[in-house]
Amino acid sequence: MAAKIGVVVIGRNEGERLRRCLRSIDAERSTTVYVDSGSADGSVEFARGLGVEVVNLDAERPFTMARARDAGLARLLEVAPDAELVQFVDGDCELRTGWLADARALLEARADVAVVCGRRRERHPEASRYNRLIDLEWDGPTGEVEACGGDAMFRVAVLRALGGYAEEMIAGEEPELCYRIRRAGFRVLRLPREMTLHDAAVYRFGQWWRRTLRSGHAFAECAWRHGHEPERFRVRRVASAVCFAGVLPAVGLLALPVSKLPALAVGLVWLVQGVRVYRGRRRRGDAARDAAAYAFACWLGRFAELQGIARFGFRRLLLGRAPALIEYKAGGEAPGPPAG
Repeated sequence: MAAKIGVVVIGRNEGERLRRCLRSIDAERSTTVYVDSGSADGSVEFARGLGVEVVNLDAERPFTMARARDAGLARLLEVAPDAELVQFVDGDCELRTGWLADARALLEARADVAVVCGRRRERHPEASRYNRLIDLEWDGPTGEVEACGGDAMFRVAVLRALGGYAEEMIAGEEPELCYRIRRAGFRVLRLPREMTLHDAAVYRFGQWWRRTLRSGHAFAECAWRHGHEPERFRVRRVASAVCFAGVLPAVGLLALPVSKLPALAVGLVWLVQGVRVYRGRRRRGDAARDAAAYAFACWLGRFAELQGIARFGFRRLLLGRAPALIEYKAGGEAPGPPAG
C-alpha cells in the first residue's frame, strides 16, 4: 500500500496567497492542517471553510515557523495517526500538480532518503528585480543536497526520532534540521522537477535587505549550534561574510592614509569573486543580464548577511536574549505585476 501523506501549511497574514495555497492542496486529496501565527486577515476562517484542520498558535510564546511546523505535525498525527510522510508548505506557496505522488514514490523507493524537495519557482519573477533574483536563487543543484527549504516532504518517523524542528530558531530551521537528519545517516534529495509556486512579493529594496539579513542571522545561529562539530556546519559561511564584508573593507579603509594599494586589492578580490559568480550562473544557462544582477546581489548581500550575523551575536551572545522575528513581507493581498 502507498504510504499515507499529510500536509502541514503554515502562515501569518498571507491573504490571497494562502487561499491559492490551500486550494492547490485540496486537489491532491490529502489530510491537511493549517497552522496560523496570529493572522488578522480572515485566514483561519477561510481554512476552516475548506474543511481544513486549524491550529491557532498561542501568542504567549514567540511565533516562529519552526514552532508552527512542529505544532502542525503534532495535530496531523492526532487526526491522521497513520500518516507516514508529511509535506510542509509555506502559506505563500502552491503545490504543483503531481508533486506529492512523485515525492512519495521517491521515498518509497529509497529507504536511505528522509527528505525530498523540488524546484520552487516565483509566481511573478517579472514583477520586480528582487522577485527575479529570488527565482534565480531557487534554481539550485539537484540530486543529493545539504538542505531543503520550507517546502519539502519528510518521513514522519525520522522527524519524531530527532525531535522535530528547533522551535526557538527564527530562521534557518530547515538547514539545521537537515543537518541533524544527515548526521543520523539519512540523505536529503532535490528532484529536477517543479514542487511549488512561490509568491515572494518583494518589491522594495528594504524587503530584500531584511530577507538577506535574515539569512545571515540563520548562518550565525546554525554555526553557533553545530560549528564545533566535525562538519563545522555554516562556519565557513559566517567566516566568509565577516571577511568579505567586514575585515577586507576595514583593512582597505584603515590603510588609505598610507597607501591606496590595500584598497585596490580589496576591490580586486570583490571583482574576482563577482566574475566567478557571473560565470557560474552563465554556465547554468542564465542570460547575461540575469547573471550580472545575481553576481551584484551576492556582493551586496554579504553586507546584509554581516548585519544579520552581528544582530545574532549581539542579542544571543552579549544580551542573552532570544532573537526577535525578522519579517520582510507585507501581509495580506500581494500586489500583482506592474501594468505594462
